[in-house]
Amino acid sequence: MISKPGGWPGRARIAVLLCCGLLFSKAQALEFSLHKNEGHAPGPTLLIVGGIQGDEPGGFNAASLLVTHYRLTQGHLWVVPNLNFDSIVKRSRGLHGDMNRKFPTVSRNDPDYASVERIKGIITEQNVDYVFNLHDGSGFYRERYQDRLHNPQRWGQSIIIDQETIGQKRYGALGVLARRVSSQVNRQLIKPRDVYHVKNTRTREGDEEMAKTLTYFAINHGKPAVGIETSKSLPTHLRVYYHLRTLETYMRELGIGFERRFELSPAAIRKTIANNVQVAFYDKRLYLDMAGARSALRYVPLKKNSAIDYTASSPLVAITHTGNSYRVSYGNRRVTYLHPQFFDYDSSLESLTLEVDGQPIRTHPGSMIDVQDHFSVEAPRQYRVNVIGWVERGRKNENRVRINRNALMKRYSIDTQGKIFRVELYRGRKFAGMVLLRFVDRQARVGLEPLS
Repeated sequence: MISKPGGWPGRARIAVLLCCGLLFSKAQALEFSLHKNEGHAPGPTLLIVGGIQGDEPGGFNAASLLVTHYRLTQGHLWVVPNLNFDSIVKRSRGLHGDMNRKFPTVSRNDPDYASVERIKGIITEQNVDYVFNLHDGSGFYRERYQDRLHNPQRWGQSIIIDQETIGQKRYGALGVLARRVSSQVNRQLIKPRDVYHVKNTRTREGDEEMAKTLTYFAINHGKPAVGIETSKSLPTHLRVYYHLRTLETYMRELGIGFERRFELSPAAIRKTIANNVQVAFYDKRLYLDMAGARSALRYVPLKKNSAIDYTASSPLVAITHTGNSYRVSYGNRRVTYLHPQFFDYDSSLESLTLEVDGQPIRTHPGSMIDVQDHFSVEAPRQYRVNVIGWVERGRKNENRVRINRNALMKRYSIDTQGKIFRVELYRGRKFAGMVLLRFVDRQARVGLEPLS
């Protein structure tokens, strides 16, 4: 799949992700995706690959954020954030062996064959000017032995080159640029131990293992290529920080202009990664924000007699069938299980009105609205409203009923904090859509504009 990020989402009065152009369709099969982020001004094309080894979350989370939270103003980024997607979900270096050792030749019988051949085709495309392979490596690379974790046999906190130069006029000085980049990164370290070095594997001089890798395949096809390694001794958000810090330095050196939607700090990265788990199903009729979700969500209204069809806020989100439920994964983390209840779908409901804290708000299925104290759903009268977590004896339809925050039972929220609740709409026996209500404190409330 190829996806292109759209424009920046504005500061929405109603918290809605599904219109912002930053969502990516997923098929049931866990194939890797290619995302092309194109700047308006001319410049080089950089190919960035994450997730070739599924147990290295720093690399694939950094690549994913390049897809979802960066906009290019000059040049082009082609990003594959999830090359070995099945192995990412299973937290395995490689379910079928190390994919990064299959680039000289790969058997047609190898389950990785299709992915390896496809990424080879992308690497060798004429437009690609520079290739980056993102890894999390062991320990901290040092040119001289210091101790068990800091020595020449380690890989972490290094830029890996296979050789000093390649026969390419514009970008051929691999070593010179890598040392210039590492010097700049080293001015913005979180701790002195995190210092970056350049590690030259001298692959052509007889390193048989490195001769099997993606970067060496690229070099043998005339493409400048380097590996970027962060240390597995660091927490994931700090690995992502160093990956992005290094990549941004390369981008500036190579003439790539960009804008970023978050502060480049470990704390901001940690928050951004944690909150990037939203999924919409079936033409956005059903939307779930699963950051902080409960371990299982029950009676989720999925479409009867239909393959599961969804879009997600991150290319690392995968939904896979398991037994009588669906597992939602975000990278190598299990988010929740969806236990479905199947319905025919009705698509006639395009919009509805809610009264939120005394103000009328017009919205649509697949949105999330912030509430402080109370709300009521004012859908057309032919629709039945079911507010999950609110019960009044004898009432089967909550359409046009005012409901206070403290009347909702927190155990029915979709999140562990008890703040996000489902409002489902039905027409007869058919599911017509869902709206999420997120209860916020007064000081955190996003202002809502009244209807004109």
